[in-house]
Amino acid sequence: MTETAISSCRAFVFDAYGTLFDVGSAIKRCQESLGGEAEKLSDLWRRKQLEYSWLRSLMGDFTDFWNVTGDALDYALAAVGKNDPVLRSKLMETYLSLDTFPEVVQTLQTLKDNGHKLAILSNGARHMLISAAKSSGIFSLFDEILCVDELRTYKPHPSVYQLATDKLELEAGEISFQSSNGWDIAGAGHFGFKTAWINRAALPVERLSHKADVILKGLDELLPLAASTKTA
Repeated sequence: MTETAISSCRAFVFDAYGTLFDVGSAIKRCQESLGGEAEKLSDLWRRKQLEYSWLRSLMGDFTDFWNVTGDALDYALAAVGKNDPVLRSKLMETYLSLDTFPEVVQTLQTLKDNGHKLAILSNGARHMLISAAKSSGIFSLFDEILCVDELRTYKPHPSVYQLATDKLELEAGEISFQSSNGWDIAGAGHFGFKTAWINRAALPVERLSHKADVILKGLDELLPLAASTKTA
């Protein structure tokens, strides 16, 4: 673990879904309609959402993350035997106002107050990210909200991480990238970012070429590692 790598960074860039926003909160709001199938639907929806983004990148068949999310949900609903257009619509709408994890708002505010540049770098469609950030009250804390729509491919393709260096006008090594997804950490590390894996679920390390510089249980554990850029 190389905590000092994080302290030298000038900007903190965050994955959105599963890192800032709790994707499980979508299912929780519809728990009564789903009953015993809620956990299975939640897990399958998320897994297919990721798989479809990767497969579309490999096939060169891009559609934005809103459509990917809908396709993944349709598969998951079919798998648990739910054919309910009203439920589908409600679940999709929750993605525009997902809950943040408890420590997110204060962590972002502290980093911002200490003079750091902040950005979201996500596979999410721009309207999804802006809506969720505004709904949760964190929109104004970010210098940039970066999405893949203009690139027409998804993380972990290196061109996506390049967006952050271009927009923030920093070298890759000056950026700390935070994600709850081990595959995303591997992609960001391969690109050259310093990386903090937010491993809330205590998952094993991915068997990929790049490991996280630090492994944290929550975003708030980032604060002792992030030196203030303010000067007296």
